[in-house]
Amino acid sequence: MTFEQNLENYADLIVNIGLSLKPDDKLIIYLNEHSLPLARLVSKKAFQNGVVDVRLEFSDDTMVLDRFLYAPDKSMEFFPAYRVEYYENLLKDGYNRLSLLAEDPDLLKPVEPARIAVWQRTAGKAMKPLQKYTMENKVKWCVVGAACPAWAKAAFPGLPEEEGMRKLWDNIFAATRADLDDPVQAWKAHDAALKARKNFLNEARFDYVRYEGPGTDLKVHLVPDHIWEGGSSRSEAGEIFMPNIPTEEIFSMPHADRVDGTLRATMPLSVRGQVVDDFHFTFKDGRVVDFDAGTGKQILTDLLDMDEGAKRLGEIALVAANSPISNTGILFKNTLFDENASCHFALGAAYSENLKGATERSDEENRKLGMNDSLIHVDFMVGGRDVTVTGVKSDSSEVVLLKDGEWQI
Repeated sequence: MTFEQNLENYADLIVNIGLSLKPDDKLIIYLNEHSLPLARLVSKKAFQNGVVDVRLEFSDDTMVLDRFLYAPDKSMEFFPAYRVEYYENLLKDGYNRLSLLAEDPDLLKPVEPARIAVWQRTAGKAMKPLQKYTMENKVKWCVVGAACPAWAKAAFPGLPEEEGMRKLWDNIFAATRADLDDPVQAWKAHDAALKARKNFLNEARFDYVRYEGPGTDLKVHLVPDHIWEGGSSRSEAGEIFMPNIPTEEIFSMPHADRVDGTLRATMPLSVRGQVVDDFHFTFKDGRVVDFDAGTGKQILTDLLDMDEGAKRLGEIALVAANSPISNTGILFKNTLFDENASCHFALGAAYSENLKGATERSDEENRKLGMNDSLIHVDFMVGGRDVTVTGVKSDSSEVVLLKDGEWQI
C-alpha cells in the first residue's frame, strides 16, 4: 500500500478503535507542527463519524526549547490557573482526549536539568486535578505516535532525513498494524487475544511476580483484589476504547510497599526531552533505595525527587518479545513503542482500573491497600529474551509466565 493509504488506515484506527468516536462526541487533540497532517485526517474522520466539536492544543518544539533556554527562572514556576480550569472544563464536558506524539527524544538535551525539574514539579502539581480523568477512564483517551525528523534521526542516525522519515513511518505502520488489509479487524482479533491472557492472569490470583535476568532479581507483590487489564478499556460511560496504539501489554497494580530486589532496564528511556540509558534500581519495601545510570543519572534523580510516590511503582506490565513492534527489530527511542516490545514497570501513579473498587474509595483508603499515588507516571523497560517472569501464588505454587521472551500461558 502507499504511504497515503497507510496513513488513512492509521487515522481510521485512531478514530474507530482508539477512541471509538460516535455521533455527538467531542474531541481535544494535543499536537505539534509535525503531527498536524495526521490531526487533520483524524479531525475529518471524526466529523464524518458525527463528532460535534474538535479542539486543538498546539505546541511547537522550537518555542518549547526556547522557553527552557531563555525564559527567566520564574517562568519555570508559572502555570496559569486558567489553563487548568480550561482543560478541566473540557473534560467535565465530556471531551475525549487524543495525544499525537511526534517527539524529539533529545529536545531538552541542551537545558540545565535543574530547570526541567522545577518545571516538571510546577506542571505536575498544577495538572494533578486532571490526572483522574485518564487514570480513572472518566473520558475516552488515546495516545499514538507520528513521525518527525528529529525522532527519525534518533532511531536511524545513519540515514538522510527523507529516508529516515520514510523508514520510521513504515515501522509505525507495521507496529500499529495499519499496513494490513483490514487493520480494524486485525485490532479486534488482537484485543481478543490480549483479553484471553488477561482472563488467565485474573483467574490465577498470583500473590507476587518474580523477575530474573542479567542484573535483575526482583519480587513484586500485587495489591489485594488486583485486576489485570490489557487491550481495550471501558470508559466511565461504558464505552470501549483503546488507550494506546500500539499496545501489547497485560498490566496490573504492584503493591507500593512490597517490592524488593534489583532490576536493570533493558532499553533506554526517553523522558521529558532527554534520554536515560544503562540504568538500574534497587527496591526495599517498595521504595527505590539505590540507583545509577550510565547516561542521565541527574534526570533520574530529579524524577525520583518529584514526590514520595515517584520512588515507588504504580504499574507492572507483561509483554512478549514476539510482537509487531519487537519484530521490527529497531529501538524506537520512544516509550509508547518501546514499552510494547518489552515487559515494563512505571514509577509513580497507579491506574484505578487495576484495583477493584478503587474509584469508590478515597485516595487515602486506596493508599492503605497499596495503590501508589504521584504527580508522575513514567514507564521504563525491563524485559526481553533473557528475562524470565514467574507468577507465584499464596501457596507457593509457581507458573512461568514469560521465558525466552515468549508467553508460556
